[in-house]
Amino acid sequence: MNFRRTVLKASLVALACGAGAVYAQNNVLRVATDATFPPMEFVENGKKTGFDVELVEAVAAKMGKEVEWVDIDFKGLVPGLVAKRYDMAVSAIYITDERKKVVDFTQPYYAGGLVAMVKEGSPIAKLTDLDGKKVSVQVGTKSVGYMTEHFPKVQRVEVEKNQEMFNLVDIGRADAAVTGKPAAFQYIRTRGGMKVLPEQITTEEYGMAVRKDMPELTAAVNKALEQLKADGGYKAIVEKWFPSK
Repeated sequence: MNFRRTVLKASLVALACGAGAVYAQNNVLRVATDATFPPMEFVENGKKTGFDVELVEAVAAKMGKEVEWVDIDFKGLVPGLVAKRYDMAVSAIYITDERKKVVDFTQPYYAGGLVAMVKEGSPIAKLTDLDGKKVSVQVGTKSVGYMTEHFPKVQRVEVEKNQEMFNLVDIGRADAAVTGKPAAFQYIRTRGGMKVLPEQITTEEYGMAVRKDMPELTAAVNKALEQLKADGGYKAIVEKWFPSK
């Protein structure tokens, strides 16, 4: 009898611990990012920061959750989400029809788009001047496919990290870099030596990517975004990271 009670008690404890683990897990939002894209997400003094990082943490706070960040290269963000390695991916990801086939997106949270950057004094003054030139692009981003389809005469130089694109232009191994507008203007503000061509290549919107099997999470994040916009929290984050807006 005592043995059976002991077994029953042990089983109940195990179940309680299991339930506690599930509950704790439900209060953690696992979010993947490639923190190499200032001002959207980057590492400073050993800590993640940036517009996306602050916005995700503000959203999580509205939801009563904590954020567990997962570091991954940009090209692996969507595949990792499909493989259910994390709940969300937020890393200046454009909402595209192709991506929407495999992941869900929240409402757009910021307008961006692709722009071309060249060194100050470059003879490249307009987008058509890119024909025949070496243009650096980041693997896994829309810039690769877009330049392939719409600028077939461009010689693409594909790199793994955003910073590598700028470095290649800086040392003369590429004539231009095509990247997201926020990162381009952040580079100019903090480093200088380059300029953005006046004609924007695309105008697109960023969204938070969510696993397709978690529609309730997409809805909850959208609700939190609406709350942040209503109480001024979203505006404060935008003004901090994009002071010219």
